[in-house]
Amino acid sequence: MTVFKISHRQITLALHILIWSALLLLPWLLRTPGESYDTITTLPAPFFLLTVLLHAGLFYSNAFFFYPRLCNKRRWWLYLLCFILLVIAGNALKATLLQTWYPEIPLYGVNARFIFAPTFFALLAGTVYRFAANRINAEKAQKEKQSEQLAMQLKFLRSQVSPHFLFNVLANLVSLARKKSDRLEPSLIMLSDLMRYMLYDSDDKKVSLEKEAGYLKSYIALQQLRFGHDVDIRVAIELPADADRYRIEPMLLIPFVENAFKHGVGWIKDPRIGIALNAQEGQLSFRVENKFNPADNGPKDASSGIGLANVKSRLLLLYPQRHRLAISQENDTFHVHLTLQLQ
Repeated sequence: MTVFKISHRQITLALHILIWSALLLLPWLLRTPGESYDTITTLPAPFFLLTVLLHAGLFYSNAFFFYPRLCNKRRWWLYLLCFILLVIAGNALKATLLQTWYPEIPLYGVNARFIFAPTFFALLAGTVYRFAANRINAEKAQKEKQSEQLAMQLKFLRSQVSPHFLFNVLANLVSLARKKSDRLEPSLIMLSDLMRYMLYDSDDKKVSLEKEAGYLKSYIALQQLRFGHDVDIRVAIELPADADRYRIEPMLLIPFVENAFKHGVGWIKDPRIGIALNAQEGQLSFRVENKFNPADNGPKDASSGIGLANVKSRLLLLYPQRHRLAISQENDTFHVHLTLQLQ
């Protein structure tokens, strides 16, 4: 089955054609049964059709030439002058044509309103149209700029790989290789899956919740390999059977876990990190907590982790009115709780 997509430009063009066609057919549409196709109100139909074409020319010349080039802060007075001159020129042309072709029709009274007023309104319509189009285009450009900035930001955030993390993981893999440990092969597979997700799968706008959770598990497993029993890492990930149908922004959850490992290990007595993820009826709940040293407020590694400020920006842009993020500190424990409406 072939699906035809209609663009905004095509819709606009069709509306313009429809409106001007309706105006051109107005004498025929307004005539009463048995009335000849020769007049509309008190004006000859041929003259009316010609003035419709004139109005179209004034409308488009104003909307696409005079207004864009002259209507600005410096030359607005020049645009106003051109507007007045166009009104005068258009009405003078109408009067000349009418007196030449139909000298018996007067140019005053009721006729004057039908002859001269539409010139002004055609130009005014061009001004309003261009002003509205500029506003719409400006808003569209702003949204596209925000989308591009978001895309660049997300691309940057997704491409962040902690050199310190990878160095330690690879060092542990080398150690496992020397010991000929059975854990080497699954560890390499986890690292491969992690890198594949970061480099390829995260290019998608949305991924399944199951895939995002799998990436999270691989990341945590490699961190467990890195720290061994030196850090108490507790993980509880519970997903519904239909988790694959829910979509989520890729690499949205990992920054909180990175932040926990960034600040929750090192010169901390009995380091502890807790991670809990569950989803029910389309709502995701994600909790991360870690012990930290209140006396150590400086960053440990400028390249490790992703700032929470960036994650907040992503959430605001990607999930407006559909998320709640609570961050708190209690004694020596840092808490993060994110609730998210999934799609």
